[in-house]
Amino acid sequence: MSTNLFHIERLLFTPKTPASNAIPIIFAFPNEYSVGITSLGYQIVWATLAMRSDLQVSRLFTDINEPLPSTAELLGFSFSWELDYVNILNILESLEIPIRAEKRSANYPIVFGGGPVLTANPEPFADFFDVILLGDGENLLGDFIESYQEVRGAEKQVQLRRLAQVPGVYIPSLYQVNYESADGVIKSIQSLDQEIPALVQKQTYRGNTLSASTVVTEKSAWENIFMVEVVRSCPEMCRFCLASYLTLPFRSASLEGSLIPAIEKGLTVTKRLGLLGASVTQHPEFENLLDYLHQPEYDDVRLSIASVRTNTVTQKLAKVLTHRDTKSITIAVESGSDRLRQIINKKLENDEIIQAAINAKTGGLKAIKFYGMVGLPGEETEDLDATVEMMLALKKAAPGLRLSLGCSTFVPKSHTPFQWFGINSQSEKRLKFLEKQLRSKGIDFRPESYKWSVIQGLISRGDRRLSRLLELVRNHGDSLGSYKRAFKELRGELPELDFYVFDDWKLEQILPWNHIQGPLPGTTLKKHLAEAKSFFSNLV
Repeated sequence: MSTNLFHIERLLFTPKTPASNAIPIIFAFPNEYSVGITSLGYQIVWATLAMRSDLQVSRLFTDINEPLPSTAELLGFSFSWELDYVNILNILESLEIPIRAEKRSANYPIVFGGGPVLTANPEPFADFFDVILLGDGENLLGDFIESYQEVRGAEKQVQLRRLAQVPGVYIPSLYQVNYESADGVIKSIQSLDQEIPALVQKQTYRGNTLSASTVVTEKSAWENIFMVEVVRSCPEMCRFCLASYLTLPFRSASLEGSLIPAIEKGLTVTKRLGLLGASVTQHPEFENLLDYLHQPEYDDVRLSIASVRTNTVTQKLAKVLTHRDTKSITIAVESGSDRLRQIINKKLENDEIIQAAINAKTGGLKAIKFYGMVGLPGEETEDLDATVEMMLALKKAAPGLRLSLGCSTFVPKSHTPFQWFGINSQSEKRLKFLEKQLRSKGIDFRPESYKWSVIQGLISRGDRRLSRLLELVRNHGDSLGSYKRAFKELRGELPELDFYVFDDWKLEQILPWNHIQGPLPGTTLKKHLAEAKSFFSNLV
């Protein structure tokens, strides 16, 4: 693909001219340009690095790159999707850099990574990185670069030990993981000595100026979109939800101080606006933001909005979205069962869901995509029946509104109250049950791949022993069969697939991420888990 793609970018920042002694750095996204440039996280980190005169930054994607330095000192990856690890390993090999950190001498760049995959659970990938950045990049990135500057000419071990002192900077090689046996549970996770922090603290940005696009291009996956982060985290705290628990506390962008100025700047280069966040409509001044966007001067702006909370779907919201060329909205309801929603802490009733559909239709929207989930802890067959009944009630209440239900399988996530549960092995059957029931009634049902959920579960709860497995799978292909084949080849060297994916773990068990301090302590997560279990039909 032509590097002319870079020439059609419209930048919303001014890169600095690198100083003569600037650090040569490659900043990579392990996927194609159109995917990477649509990642707001990648855009922000790239712009932050490019606005420093002490760095000389070259971007690298799987299909295109800027001219690369002959001897980079730092090589960074923004890691957003688990299976992109294959591309990370491919990129390392193409640059003639050893895949495993332990095999890299001082002649190789320091390989670092950040992003949601690594912040959630870095352990399956720990052996591939010299440095992992945990948490929000606003302050962490500058702290990392400045600390590296202090030890730039030192031996690699000196550099890594210095970087380990920075909050949010995790150096996997400085931590020893011991197991009860080769294929047993974790016995202990310890830093190598007292100078290395026993716990790595994820870094959290607490300001009220959140992210906004630094580049707009017609070649992004969402053509010419300007994205602005309205909120970060989610106040709802559904007990399975990584996006809520891992990113606490809930923060909202200042409306007058940052949000509106960012939008005005973005709309000077494009007429397509995306409002991002796990719970956009729960911004405390969302009504005022709607009024602002409803002004006649923005009549030609196309507005996209991330998933909205059900009880915030008003006729006014629907009218504004319709007027701004949005035809549908997305709502996560998880289930039609009140009892199951109590278990997961989804503060929502079916009457609210039905009212949201009525409001959406009255306001002019054409469709709603609902998100559901099967295999949630405590789920019974009656809960599936309740989901079918809810969808039929919606169809009756809002005739003519196109309804679809996208449905995934519950996957346990680190730092959440449900991290101790395994995937429900009945989930695939439950997806097929819903599919049969709903499609026969004319409702569009879109199940996500159960096999992909199993792979997600493996990586989500994986420890360092998985790195060898991931290397094998890379050679076999990324199907579930390849993972099972790799487990057979490594039998006796790590636990079975069931241990990682389907088993419920004991509360006293040492988790792979025990040495990484999330927003809430384990005691709080266990309390939230106990509250969930109080609603189970059959207590175990």
